Amino acid sequence: MRRLTFGLMGCFLLTEAQPNLIAQDFSDHRSPPVPTIVTPQRSLLILPQASDSISSRSGSARGNDKYADARKRLVDHRIRTAGVTNERVLAAIQDTPRHEFVPHAVRDKAYYDMALPIGSAQTISSPFIVASMTETLDPQPTDRVLEIGTGSGYQAAVLSPLVDEVYSIEIVEPLGVTARGVLDRLGYDNVFTKIGDGFLGWPDKAPFDKIIVTCSPESVPVPLVEQLREGGSMIIPVGERYQQTLYRMTKRDGELVREPLRPTLFVPMTGTAEASRQHLPDGSAPEITNGDFETTTLSSPGGEGPSGGEGSSGGEGSPGGAGSPGGEGKSNDQTERFSEEFIAGWYYGRQVKRFVEGGNAMARFENKTPGLGSHLLQGIAIDGRQVFSVRLSARIRTQDVAKGPDADAWPMLAISYYDEQRRDLGMFSLGPYRGTRDWRTDSRLLRVPPNAREAIIRIGLFGATGRIDFDDVQLEKIGR
Repeated sequence: MRRLTFGLMGCFLLTEAQPNLIAQDFSDHRSPPVPTIVTPQRSLLILPQASDSISSRSGSARGNDKYADARKRLVDHRIRTAGVTNERVLAAIQDTPRHEFVPHAVRDKAYYDMALPIGSAQTISSPFIVASMTETLDPQPTDRVLEIGTGSGYQAAVLSPLVDEVYSIEIVEPLGVTARGVLDRLGYDNVFTKIGDGFLGWPDKAPFDKIIVTCSPESVPVPLVEQLREGGSMIIPVGERYQQTLYRMTKRDGELVREPLRPTLFVPMTGTAEASRQHLPDGSAPEITNGDFETTTLSSPGGEGPSGGEGSSGGEGSPGGAGSPGGEGKSNDQTERFSEEFIAGWYYGRQVKRFVEGGNAMARFENKTPGLGSHLLQGIAIDGRQVFSVRLSARIRTQDVAKGPDADAWPMLAISYYDEQRRDLGMFSLGPYRGTRDWRTDSRLLRVPPNAREAIIRIGLFGATGRIDFDDVQLEKIGR
């Protein structure tokens, strides 16, 4: 058993720091420790600590910008290769000084593709997640965009050169104040922010052409539906605390037409949305969802009908059609079927697919490029006050597996723990796995830190090359 310590990664709940660990897209602030996969390639990072103040609307680096090369490598080797193709979006990521939006303590990791803690139990999303969501939003130069969850201000800064105006709401006052200061200092004069409950939107500035939500409600807030113009689109993660689906929702004839994009994990939307949440995680009984990979559909509560808040019904604007109730006491469970590209219950997959052999499903990871990410993540609730130890196990098969360029770039099965502030408590892993071997079962009895409140399960190659299959991934509570 290996114990490794890594930092948080981004508004998804990822953490990536290790052979491509994953950073949380617990990403930007709206994501819990979500590991976005980042292969610890030091070449992605330039270390200077000096703050490069950039005073242009686009935030593009000028003059003596010590981080320009790091941003270019990030875009070329981590974002473009992961499937983001919109050149305007790629340029915005390359021009936006992410190091200005993170605390000095983690600035040396600013250009890793990982989520990072920004205080107040929140994180900044990984650059890939920000780029992917921005591309999906399809920003146009004339758009007025509403962002729910300012967080560090980084997402708003990326949007700034791509659209006409950005309106961003943050419920955590210290974060909102800090973000406003950074955005002002860097000259983002078309970004407008306020402190408030994002569930309610910004009615006096509506309607909006696009809405991007960087935190996850259990169902779609009705005020946001009402503030989206006809024909406009909303990018929003919806679902249970640790089982969510990222949607593109388009308003047509007053109703939302939903398009599921992928499984994901973001920090919860707080305020009104959290107060009306119907499905709460049970940290006393941690378990892995779809660890046998047989399931291709998952039920996601609340996604089908907008939520009007506690005691209300959100029939208008429902993605499933008008009249779908979404308030307290109403059931809006929906079933989403995912393609082989995505595995139900798991997220932030890279170079992985659901593979069926002899009627048995498994997760198959293949990588030919040393150091390139190939992994899969899942977030769970686990309360260290009630769970003292767990047994982590899986069936594993390898073919031609070779170590990657970094010391810990080996295939593994791992669990990373986080406290209630989403601070990293360390990662414990099984493996490493190498060479060619037929199916065998590996398991370890692991201690749970008393202050653990959530965890990320990680499986994959993590920078190694070859092929590895995982099946029957399980987490069993031991003792009380």
